[in-house]
Amino acid sequence: MQQKSNSGNFAEGKVWKHIVALAVPMTVAQLVQVVYNVVDRIYIGHLPGASSLALTGLGLTFPVITLISAFTNLFGMGGAPLCSIARGRQDKERAEKIVGNTFTMLVLTSAVMLAVCYLFLKPILYLFGASDATYPYARQYLQIYLLGTPFVMLGTGMNGFINCQGFAKMGMMTILLGAVVNIALDPVFIFGLGMGVAGAAVATVFSQLLSAVWVLLFLTGKKTQLRIQKRFLKPEPKLVGEIASLGLAGCIMSATNGAVQIACNATLRDHGGDLYVGIMTVLNSVRDVVVLPVHGLTSAFQPVLGFNYGAKEYGRVKQSIVFTSVAGILYMALMWLVLFLFPEPFIHVFNSDPELIAKGVPALHLYFFGFFMMAFQFAGQATFTGMGLAHQAVFFSLFRKIIIVVPLTLLLPRVAGLGVNGVFVAEPISNFVGGLACFATMIFTVKKLIRRDEGVRSR
Repeated sequence: MQQKSNSGNFAEGKVWKHIVALAVPMTVAQLVQVVYNVVDRIYIGHLPGASSLALTGLGLTFPVITLISAFTNLFGMGGAPLCSIARGRQDKERAEKIVGNTFTMLVLTSAVMLAVCYLFLKPILYLFGASDATYPYARQYLQIYLLGTPFVMLGTGMNGFINCQGFAKMGMMTILLGAVVNIALDPVFIFGLGMGVAGAAVATVFSQLLSAVWVLLFLTGKKTQLRIQKRFLKPEPKLVGEIASLGLAGCIMSATNGAVQIACNATLRDHGGDLYVGIMTVLNSVRDVVVLPVHGLTSAFQPVLGFNYGAKEYGRVKQSIVFTSVAGILYMALMWLVLFLFPEPFIHVFNSDPELIAKGVPALHLYFFGFFMMAFQFAGQATFTGMGLAHQAVFFSLFRKIIIVVPLTLLLPRVAGLGVNGVFVAEPISNFVGGLACFATMIFTVKKLIRRDEGVRSR
């Protein structure tokens, strides 16, 4: 008999157990994914001679990488929740159409992204905060990294369709495979072959290729319940619109992260120089590592929420929201305390420059102030996405980053002599304002929808 975790029937058993069962391997997968992403920064941050400039150069590529992630989310994060809802309604044909259409759109979009980024590489990097000293490092990495665009978009974008069927361990293996290869090859190419920044990019592209192959072999194989089928590869405009509409929230979240990075890098370059761009690179890396359990939790929460919402199990919908919200808030409050008490070790992982560490500690304290408030944003955003509420998800993605963070990042350094501190203060302000607004709206919206649907059913 097939195990329940593989059958993916989230309407039976305890809700929190389903979430945890998915969250553990998905968190491991995301831990590995973060290690996958930050291991380049760790090695490059310790290059002999010019580690700070090399790390800063790598940080300048983040907005481009984030943009690739944004378009991956547009279809991957849009398709997977719709697929979960279709499965909850027992509509397998629609679920497989979503899989096929998502695959095609990821392929087409990756080709466009690759071409555009190569054509405008130099002006893009200078716009993102490069200086004459850091541009060569950024260019060297990005020219090679961009070759892996189709692989990273397919591997990441299609992996959600493995997880939403309940195959979380298999989804974890997608990330684990690429990460292990990347971690193993990085020191070989960077130090052993003396390739430096270029070696990090080569190792990353090769690992991305392996992850993409793994995902596609599984989704065309015998174990999966939903397959990539040739008859569903032709894009259906209406269905693509639904996928993109829901995925727009995840796309905007990534794109706005890129916009924030651009604003931060350019402002820090002007007010503090390349050193502070490097400090922001380190802080972003620390944040990526620290928030990953919450990302794993909310990623696991979405298919469970979507399935039960599609099956009209509203009591279980409420239980899943409460469990995910409380667990996320408690975890991030604990991590805020740890970061406040022990900042140096977190910075030292990515760079050993005494000046960067000395100036990075007060910046970290400002940047992570009230860190737990970000959990409210994550919980609200994940609920909107999991229930297919695209408009709300999109609005709050824009609200926190574009309406709050970017203007504050540009304005605060010029207020009361704050300088670079103004850039670091913008993040906690956005967490308090944006997090509370998103969470409160989510609670109100969910209650309203459930009351309406239960009223219709009682007639």
